[in-house]
Amino acid sequence: MPNNDDWMNWHRGNQTLPSLDTYDYDILRQWLGDLEIRKAQPYRQAVSHLERPTDTELSAWVQGSIRNPYHVDIHLSQGHLISLCTCPVGSRCKHVAAVLLAYLAQRGSPQPVNSPRPHVMQWLGELRSHLNPPPRRIPTTTYRLHWILEIRGHQQRVPTLHCLKARLNKQGICSELTPWSNFEAALRRPPGFLDETDQMVIRRLLIEDVYAPRSGYFTLGPRHGSAALGMLAASERLFMNKPGSSPLRMGDIREGKLLWKTLKGTEQHPILETEPPTQTLLTLDVPWYLDAENLEIGPIDIPIKPSLLKDLLQAPPLNIQEAALLRNILEESAPDLPAPVADPVKDLRVIAEPLQPSLWCDTLALMGMQAYRDYPGQWSPNCRFDYGQPSFIYGPAHIAIDDDSETQTLANGETVQVQRDRKAEKKALKILADTGMKVAKASLFHSLSLLPQPIYGLASEKDWNTFMNEGVEDLRAAGWKVHWPDGFRHHFLHIDAWDMQVDGEEEGWLGLDVGIVVEGERLALAPLLGALFARDPRWLSPGGLTGIPDEEAIHLHTPSGIPIQTAAHRLKPLVGTLIDLFSLGASGPMRVSAYDVTRLAEITDSQQWRSEGMEAIRRLSKRLPQSGEIPPVEPPRGFALPLRPYQQEGLAWLQFLREHDLGGILADDMGLGKTAQTLAHLLLEKENGRLQNPALIIMPTSLIHNWREEAERFAPDLRVLSLHGKERLDLFSEIPRHDLVLTTYPLVWRDIELLKIQQFHLLILDEAQMVKNAQSRAAEAIREIPTTHRLALTGTPLENHLGELWAQFDFLLPGFMGDLRTFQKIWRGPIERHGDVERLNLLAKRVRPFILRRKKEEVAQELPEKTIIIRSVDIEGAQRDLYETVRSAMDERIRQEIAAKGFQRSQIVILDAMLKLRQVCCDPRLLKSEKARKVQESAKLAMLMEMIPELLAEGRQILLFSQFTEMLALISTRLDKMHIPYVQLTGNTQDRKTPIDRFQRGEVSLFLISLKAGGVGLNLTAADTVIHYDPWWNPAAENQATDRAHRIGQQRRVFVYKMIVAGSIEEKILALQERKAILAAGVLDKARKDKLQFGPDDLASLLAPLPEIRR
Repeated sequence: MPNNDDWMNWHRGNQTLPSLDTYDYDILRQWLGDLEIRKAQPYRQAVSHLERPTDTELSAWVQGSIRNPYHVDIHLSQGHLISLCTCPVGSRCKHVAAVLLAYLAQRGSPQPVNSPRPHVMQWLGELRSHLNPPPRRIPTTTYRLHWILEIRGHQQRVPTLHCLKARLNKQGICSELTPWSNFEAALRRPPGFLDETDQMVIRRLLIEDVYAPRSGYFTLGPRHGSAALGMLAASERLFMNKPGSSPLRMGDIREGKLLWKTLKGTEQHPILETEPPTQTLLTLDVPWYLDAENLEIGPIDIPIKPSLLKDLLQAPPLNIQEAALLRNILEESAPDLPAPVADPVKDLRVIAEPLQPSLWCDTLALMGMQAYRDYPGQWSPNCRFDYGQPSFIYGPAHIAIDDDSETQTLANGETVQVQRDRKAEKKALKILADTGMKVAKASLFHSLSLLPQPIYGLASEKDWNTFMNEGVEDLRAAGWKVHWPDGFRHHFLHIDAWDMQVDGEEEGWLGLDVGIVVEGERLALAPLLGALFARDPRWLSPGGLTGIPDEEAIHLHTPSGIPIQTAAHRLKPLVGTLIDLFSLGASGPMRVSAYDVTRLAEITDSQQWRSEGMEAIRRLSKRLPQSGEIPPVEPPRGFALPLRPYQQEGLAWLQFLREHDLGGILADDMGLGKTAQTLAHLLLEKENGRLQNPALIIMPTSLIHNWREEAERFAPDLRVLSLHGKERLDLFSEIPRHDLVLTTYPLVWRDIELLKIQQFHLLILDEAQMVKNAQSRAAEAIREIPTTHRLALTGTPLENHLGELWAQFDFLLPGFMGDLRTFQKIWRGPIERHGDVERLNLLAKRVRPFILRRKKEEVAQELPEKTIIIRSVDIEGAQRDLYETVRSAMDERIRQEIAAKGFQRSQIVILDAMLKLRQVCCDPRLLKSEKARKVQESAKLAMLMEMIPELLAEGRQILLFSQFTEMLALISTRLDKMHIPYVQLTGNTQDRKTPIDRFQRGEVSLFLISLKAGGVGLNLTAADTVIHYDPWWNPAAENQATDRAHRIGQQRRVFVYKMIVAGSIEEKILALQERKAILAAGVLDKARKDKLQFGPDDLASLLAPLPEIRR
């Protein structure tokens, strides 16, 4: 007989490896489980043709529930069972268990008659647990079971249970859920997370639902359902539908009552009501209620047998005749049971309220639909159909328009009699049809969920816009109630007003808050637009605004998600004007530079906007220079050069900038007198007593002599100090005693510690494109120099990319263009990489007030036909030393030659000396000496390489003349390195026609020409600029070269640049040309037979030493 502990150990078998000769009943349970063995018991007698072909194999036929028997093959491999069956299960099924039981009986092994059967052991275990309940232990495992109660099925409401394995964190809170259904194995060897309640519930439920291990769901049956629910509710691990914040708890017993409810028409149906009321009934061995609202579950007390109650509650709706039959049956067999009434309508409450037609609008989520009116057929999980569902409302009764019954059931379950107004209903439907709404058959739509009834629709989706704007108003005017859910995709609010608020200026910035007024509430527009831009990238993409039709409906959304509709033309001007601010993703009030007020004024001038703070905008806009609005000024009295009209306008513009504390760029074409206008501006400041601190001009090294010379010529009253050369450090103490200080870009960062202790009235950058790299040492040093006003001079404010423009404005108006990273994201990237014309135009509009640019074509009528410009440059360092060495040696040699042969017979030596000095001025490498070839400096070549890119950027067509072919070769080498295209004509050119034609057609804009090859005989009227790299002694020959461009057929003004080295033999020859009627060209004119046209005194001047560079 088993001892008291056998009920815990019944499943443990022999640990030796079983075979077909040794396996027993316990091993069979380990192989297949008690459930399959129980199911196999009825099939033991159905086993036939049982054979053992080998020591480890069995085969047999088992007659099942179908006509043909199943074939079973069994194989043992080292104690493991391998089986195959032709039944739907396929292996380890009840047929396999039946064969093993049959072979066990055939082998003569005794049935475990004296051993308790498994289900008896289960019952004994449960009985013992109730007799001696173990103390409830707090689970220490990190897992536990959660039981989920679901009501499945639409017609037959079947209660089911399934398990989820819950992972618990250190606080005992569930952090992860996974399905679990390993019921039978867990009963054989329970895991740690399975407590006694779980085991008892599983045992009970398996007895009633043997198929649960396969489906994972237990169907609650009439025998053990109530007990299982009671144990689980007490465990606080029973949840409804899915684990929530609170489990279901056991509630009190509720009284139940069977009633007959009258449905539409005259049909009646039985219902079970409880007190307190509940919505869900569980038909178990005793009826249970499920109160989802209060999370309670418990039994219902009703004096009717559960089986009879179940049958009654499954009754179909009964009409009057059917109800009479049932009433007779109940009177005979069960007179105590409630019966349906004879006249269900007689006692109904009557509703006599006026008609209120109602239309509910919503969107169907479909898998597809067939064609309907103008809607095409489509099959997609994203298929959507917007519909209207009309109904008639009489007080508390809501009636579908296709329901003709006057008997209606209210929301609270009461059945009432409604007095309907059929004429008013017909009229309301006529008005609905006039809006375009027509009925749509439900069969057109394919959905995984129930469809509303009835379904009305418009002809197409685009008709909803008209319906919402006009049809809804017509319906409401006719008494219809029209409503929809929040988020209905065709419900749009409309903007009542556009509002812009501008705060006063603070440290150069304005606060800008743009908003809209919707239904009396003001909403900030920036976050609404940010969401729009995220959905529709056209608004911020290159060229996107032009691609948006003005009348396109644009939808914004309130913070609560309600859409707002407006037309694109209402937003495009705002977005286009403030696109940089919106690109930053601002969600609240924005900051606008005070220099940007002109674009704010453009927006607020529109009648669309209601604006506050416009006085600040108008006040600031008057400070910005606008075309034609700058008052003229009188030129300074001491300025020695008459200013042309456009130069007087430039002077007025510079004065306007100074008056309003603004910076700007004077960007006239080269040759239009930027230097002269700037000097006039400085002199006017001095004459009016405003130049209390000196002005500082920073320039390329090659221009410092030119500035000094022009200041002496045009504004001699300005005291000029040049901080240049090795001795400059001794001159910094002189700065306060001067009006104008000159320095260079290479020196400014070296001298910054001395410069930044001096306050300047005006800081000017000449050739400002030289600091296009804002991170260069010179650019960073310049920003440290204290100054009251700033100005930039350049003929090419933009050479390569927009970053150069940012660098100049970052110097002139810090913060106006934002930081470099933002500028590249908002402006440079879209414009340069994507060709965004809209942003380019907006950027141009922003900078236009601060750039004054006149092209030579614009002021051509104010210019002479030919403008001659002298460009001087100092030579320094090794080049200067070489010049002095050659000059001194040749001076000594000429003196000796003249002493020996006389002046007239010394021409060859004089010519040789002049030639060598001119070569040193052009480029030391032209000299054929070892010492000259070591000198890599050429001040004139450096100045030329600064001039050419700027002239080409202005669109000039340039002729560059030199009488030295070797010099043209050096120039072409530099041009190649700079990737500047050119054509060339020298004495070695075989094909003269091709370079001439290419230049005349505009294929190239730079023509290098040697004196002998192109000085005469060419017609190059495509050119408008002539550069004489080295001055010619014969002005007639020089003019002949100039006339290659300046001749009959030339339609443009011609600019002639003469490049000379200051203080050198080149400058002396120019002075002689001006002074003498017969020029010194006789020295070089081989055709002349007369005497030299200058004497020993002139020669002494030509060979004089270079003057000291003035500071």
